[in-house]
Amino acid sequence: MWQDTASQYGASSSHSQYYGHTPQQGVPLQFYAPGPDQGQFYPGSRSSLEGNMGAQVPIGQGGAAPAFGGNIQQQPGGWWTAFGTGGFEGEPPLLEELGINFSHIRAKSMTVLNPLRRVDERIMDDADLAGPLLFFFCFGVLLLLSGKPQFGYIYGFGLLGSISIYTLLNLMSENGIDAYRVVSVLGYCLLPMVGVGAISVVVTLDGILGYVLSLLSIIWCTYAASGIFVAVLRMSDQRLLVAYPVALLYGCFGLLSVFNVGAGSTAR
Repeated sequence: MWQDTASQYGASSSHSQYYGHTPQQGVPLQFYAPGPDQGQFYPGSRSSLEGNMGAQVPIGQGGAAPAFGGNIQQQPGGWWTAFGTGGFEGEPPLLEELGINFSHIRAKSMTVLNPLRRVDERIMDDADLAGPLLFFFCFGVLLLLSGKPQFGYIYGFGLLGSISIYTLLNLMSENGIDAYRVVSVLGYCLLPMVGVGAISVVVTLDGILGYVLSLLSIIWCTYAASGIFVAVLRMSDQRLLVAYPVALLYGCFGLLSVFNVGAGSTAR
């Protein structure tokens, strides 16, 4: 049977050698307050985050809990700032995180619009699909406004043509090129054909004027695309071989801008 004493553990001499002193009755528990030599045991610790902590006084000696002086940094403004576009300091813009850079799109578009100037071989180091998708969409919308809904043919020709040219370029060149850059170059060089689609909204291209404009746009697109491919892959002596399949692809888009491919099946 256990003896009923005031302290079953503190009065024992066998436990006093492990405990430095006998706990006092009526004294509240105290929390550990780190001393000035705390860093030697925890070399990576720090006393505060973004501020200094207040005086570290154990609970029970001062009568009140210690206060901390650190402040959490918050974005100025109310809850409506979550819907703004300012962001935090040092945070990249949203369009940059999505891979949309309007300055690069403008530079590549100007390269296509002025194919006679020298093409930088590093122009496609930052390849993107924002511009090509925009040009494909604009081309389809302009043909739709001119009475020629050709969205299926546009994306079908674009997909098959990109795969074919990607295969041919990797067979012809020693360096090789990835499919992402091939699609980006072909999409950017579609810009002259978009201009022909805009003209088709106002003028009917099923005539001599349409044939001449579509032929000029095919030559323009082919010259620009082959120049970029040759500059990137360093195939200056094979430009005609590169231009031939590219001209066939843009010839399909030229036919779509002049003729209404689905008109015969719709009439039936």
